[in-house]
Amino acid sequence: MFDSRIRLGIMSILSVNDEVDFNTMKELLELTDGNLASHLKALENGAYIQTIKQFIGRKPNTKYRITEFGKHDFKEHLNALEKFIL
Repeated sequence: MFDSRIRLGIMSILSVNDEVDFNTMKELLELTDGNLASHLKALENGAYIQTIKQFIGRKPNTKYRITEFGKHDFKEHLNALEKFIL
């Protein structure tokens, strides 16, 4: 699930932040709306991230956070990469 550079970036951002909104994520990763949305949906379907939808005033706002399952699996993935590199 984390072999994609984009998904690795998403998980990295979410692992060091409590929540990140869609536009911030898009700017940090320099992606189009559709590209980011498809990767976020895949991570959400795998239960690695959680979506929080709310309104700020009258504007919709979507934020994402990493799940406990996502933290665990991402840490395992990073450990495997570290062993591979060393």
